[in-house]
Amino acid sequence: MNWASLRTWHRPLVVFAAVTVVWAAGSAAGLLLDDRVLMGAPIWAKPLKFALSFVGYTLGLAWMITLLGRARPRLHRPAWWAGTGFVAAGAVEMVLITGQVVRGERSHFNNATPFDSAVYQGMAFMAVALWTTTLVIAVLLFRARLADRATTWSIRIAAVLTLTGAGLGFLMTRPTAEQRAAGLDDPPITGGHSVGVPDGGPGLPLTGWSTTGGDLRIPHFVGMHALQLLPLLALALAALAPRFVRLYDERVRLRLVLVAGAAYASVLALLTWQALRGLPLVHPDGATLGAGAAIVLAGALGAVLSLRGGTAPVEEGHGDAGGEVVAGHLGPHRQ
Repeated sequence: MNWASLRTWHRPLVVFAAVTVVWAAGSAAGLLLDDRVLMGAPIWAKPLKFALSFVGYTLGLAWMITLLGRARPRLHRPAWWAGTGFVAAGAVEMVLITGQVVRGERSHFNNATPFDSAVYQGMAFMAVALWTTTLVIAVLLFRARLADRATTWSIRIAAVLTLTGAGLGFLMTRPTAEQRAAGLDDPPITGGHSVGVPDGGPGLPLTGWSTTGGDLRIPHFVGMHALQLLPLLALALAALAPRFVRLYDERVRLRLVLVAGAAYASVLALLTWQALRGLPLVHPDGATLGAGAAIVLAGALGAVLSLRGGTAPVEEGHGDAGGEVVAGHLGPHRQ
């Protein structure tokens, strides 16, 4: 498939992606120039991570909305407004996070003062807005065939997994066991990333994911970025199709995308299960390793079975001229 020019993409999302690139650069400069540490991590790490995450997320949404506009023009307007709403919510989220960094205070879970509580409640409202606008776009995406079937289903599956991953963030807002045990009516901190250990302990470089307990940010991150990874897989398969006979058949590419989607969903479930049991990503137990091995084996078997039965390519000079897509197949094949 052909990539649309960036000029035809959803402009507010593309502009926001460009702004967050600059925001990420500013946050990286903050890491170098500001030696403050908050909860065991450099204070500018959080806006850097959020900015980088928004870059990929918004560009993915912008591309999908453009495809939707071409496939079902009447659905483009509600998708456009949902994308614009996403931009507004994302911009407020970044301002609130960065503002708390400047003040040297936590942004998430912070109810220490009325102002901090208002900031946190505002961020919670923005998180709901981000999830809701993504849901609207996902529903619209399910109502149209956007490109070939493999790409269309990669986008649909990615949208569902992204909503699931984003929704996992709401698990972090629940009071932790330690907070409940404290029995405070108005605790200064409500909720947390980590399970089984306090927030702010030893973590992986840059991400800060806990190395001593469970961390709900891991499945949250993995789920949200299905939005980029699964469509990229479909595009890669389409790009390789002229060179590999099995990928020439659109049905084979579709089966591979479905297998990848099932494997991705299984990994997301496994990471969530691991985190909720208080186990760090880098120290899985036997049950986690066994489940991971089963996912790998099932995925590999599914990929092998998917590659079987691909139809032979149409010889050059036969069928439609120019090697155009015909009945789900690509142009001339080269081994």
